[in-house]
Amino acid sequence: CPQVQRALLALTIPLETLQAVKGRMLQAMRKGLSRETHAQANVQMLPTYICSTPDGTEKGDFLVVELCQSHVRTLWVTLLGDGNQSPQVKCKIFDMPGDIMQGKGEALFDFIAQCMCQFLTGLGSPQHRLPLGFVFPFSCRQTRLDKAELISWSKGFSCSDVEGKDVVQLLQAAINKQELYHVEVVAVMNDTVGTMMTCSMRGQPCEVALIAGTGTNSCFMAEAQQVEMAEETSGRMCVNTEWGCFGDDGTLSDILTPYDQYVDQESSNPGEKRFEKLVGSLYLGEIVRHVLTSLAAEKVLFIGSNVAVLRTKDVLKTQQVLEIIDTEEGMAKARAALDTLGLRPSERDCCRVQQICRAVVSRAAALCATGLAAILSHMCQSRELERLVVNVGVDGELYRGYTRFGEILQSVTGLLAPECMASLLPSVDGTGQGAGMVTAVTLRLAAQRREVDQLLAPLRLSRADLERVQALMRREMELGLGCQTNANASVRMLPTYVRSTPDGTERGEFLALDLGGTNFRVLVVRVAQDSIHIASEVYVIPTTIMQGPGEALFDHIIECIMDFQLKQDLMEHVLPLGFTFSFPCQQLGLDKAVLLSWTKGFSATGCVGQDVVQLLQEAAQRKQHLGLKVVAVVNDTVGTMMSCGYDDPNCEIGLIVGTGTNACYMEEMKNVGTVKGEQGRMCINMEWGAFGDNGCLDDIFTDFDRLVDKKTINAGKQRFEKLISGMYLGEIVRHILLALVEKQLLFRGKPCPKLQTKDIFPTKFLSTIEIDGLALRQVQAILQDLELQASFEDSMLVREVCQTVSTRAAHLCAAGLAAVVEKMRENRGLAQLAVTVGVDGTLYKMHP
Repeated sequence: CPQVQRALLALTIPLETLQAVKGRMLQAMRKGLSRETHAQANVQMLPTYICSTPDGTEKGDFLVVELCQSHVRTLWVTLLGDGNQSPQVKCKIFDMPGDIMQGKGEALFDFIAQCMCQFLTGLGSPQHRLPLGFVFPFSCRQTRLDKAELISWSKGFSCSDVEGKDVVQLLQAAINKQELYHVEVVAVMNDTVGTMMTCSMRGQPCEVALIAGTGTNSCFMAEAQQVEMAEETSGRMCVNTEWGCFGDDGTLSDILTPYDQYVDQESSNPGEKRFEKLVGSLYLGEIVRHVLTSLAAEKVLFIGSNVAVLRTKDVLKTQQVLEIIDTEEGMAKARAALDTLGLRPSERDCCRVQQICRAVVSRAAALCATGLAAILSHMCQSRELERLVVNVGVDGELYRGYTRFGEILQSVTGLLAPECMASLLPSVDGTGQGAGMVTAVTLRLAAQRREVDQLLAPLRLSRADLERVQALMRREMELGLGCQTNANASVRMLPTYVRSTPDGTERGEFLALDLGGTNFRVLVVRVAQDSIHIASEVYVIPTTIMQGPGEALFDHIIECIMDFQLKQDLMEHVLPLGFTFSFPCQQLGLDKAVLLSWTKGFSATGCVGQDVVQLLQEAAQRKQHLGLKVVAVVNDTVGTMMSCGYDDPNCEIGLIVGTGTNACYMEEMKNVGTVKGEQGRMCINMEWGAFGDNGCLDDIFTDFDRLVDKKTINAGKQRFEKLISGMYLGEIVRHILLALVEKQLLFRGKPCPKLQTKDIFPTKFLSTIEIDGLALRQVQAILQDLELQASFEDSMLVREVCQTVSTRAAHLCAAGLAAVVEKMRENRGLAQLAVTVGVDGTLYKMHP
């Protein structure tokens, strides 16, 4: 029959059209997520403030109250902390009087509270604190987990005085009226979120949920930084799509049939919830009714019967439609339903009605699959995955009542999002257990947050703490500059004999050595009128040489210089050489520097107390390398200040934040008590890494710092450096992570043997982990290399620890620098000082 075929064709959406609809859904989702376009978005993408799925450690008693279509459901959920294997659930359903759905809002919430009071009385009126999860299946604007303003009613509800109000407050007020003061609403969610959490309880995380029932909706765990309305920048957050309104702007007009238009016009909200009206069970019976009315008018159905009954709204229920498409008894059910309406159907009528019912429900399943495919593709792209493997919790009478619905959902999703592998998990208990789970997870996270904050609190320095560090640094600087007090100062304030910064007229060819860490550089620098040309080579210093005899160290340096000069064809040239030697030295002249102590892991013997220029020249003689003319020995801070000063004459401070940390600056000669002369300025090498070695910073050090210090080769020395520099930050983080594991706050408390190894967590990990926008998946990969099986929440916590440690390091550096610039400003009698700081060091350069 061509008329029936035409109707069936109109209700069948080709795959390429579904693909286009998926693209529009993706666009609508992005619009909803963006702060700029959110107000105009139909797919609202509402933040739920649920940032975690269960981890199996949740335990305790939780109350749940769920507002359903025609009843209120109350649950008592007990979790045993056993991986949620055996949650104990007690449940009671209270039928709702019909007038409540359209009555006063206050009456609705009073009724819910009365149900709960009755439920608790039946359980013996327990008096201990009871956290409550509230399932409220309507579109809400959430600003916290326990604050949600109703945007609009749907599904036949229209209670007065609720829209625009916080439903948690309304429920809590009603609960308090019942004198249930020990019951506290801690979380509100809609039914999709409840489904996702229910399906997460079986030891397999579920990150997407889909409801195909009276209405339709979905939610999923989105990357938090994309949920712009929530201002949450790390981790993930569950987003309630409210996709029922998709198409309210006309984007679905090419798939709407005349039957859909009739259903929309007769609904209580014409022009709204267009996607839901194609998918929700509240409307499918009505779509079928309009198809039958149209075909009866064309005289291809129910010939000779009075079809006026088909013009009556809601005479055909979706439940009947689902029974009709049943393979076994469908024909009999069709006949019974049509007979009841007095339509006296023929065998052919029953067969055609069954086909139409199937087409309407299959279209609903295909459209649900299209929306799901859009969500999965979005998740795959935003997580930068080649393939997404995910569990999807599904609930609703359509999904439960028609087996083929799930099959269509699975197959069409696979066709539209081939890069994603989704397993559909039917919800065991609707949304109730899940709401209990949200409540349990909320309390678990709040308790964990308190413990984490307590653990990290000593590392989070206040402005007052930093001002105190600044004042102490200033005091130690004054002591270091004084002739009488220098010997007892922790900040040595060593004169460098560098009296001025470059003026731009410098010319010539120079050799340079740079020794300050595990790598050592040899350079040739050619300074011309408009340019500086540098050729250099990096040589590694093995640990055996760093910590062996001093002669071997300096022999190795000379061998590297000879290798470099050979490669650069400079063996015949005697070039003036500048030696950057980044260890504490007492300078007795520009080319004479006595090593005071090794730092940064060096401990070569026979060097402390010796002139390093002399040691270098003796090694040159041993190696018969005679063309070495050392003109200046400088600290790396001075080298940094001078090289930046060549580009910017305002550069009068050098700062190093690398393997170690130090600073230098131009001080007035009259303040330098350790060198004769009053005129002009001299660069002072502060050696601030040792700040605090005299105990003045003891209250800033945490237990973690003490653990790190104890295991170094210079325990009790370079204490400031050990809070800041790259050599130690990874170790501080490692000790904090171990403490978190011990407190069962990380990696589920499982022992992490590899994390016990010193230096297994280098500072470069901090730099990588803290990169803005680095997907937590990549953090997980870094941790996996350490044989640490990190969950998503673990990765967030590791990142937070890294950020806390590196932020403290930067703040302490800033406090030291503040002391320096304030002193320079006061020295010069200025109200305002403009100065440039030249900075170098791997931590400064590599850390985001």
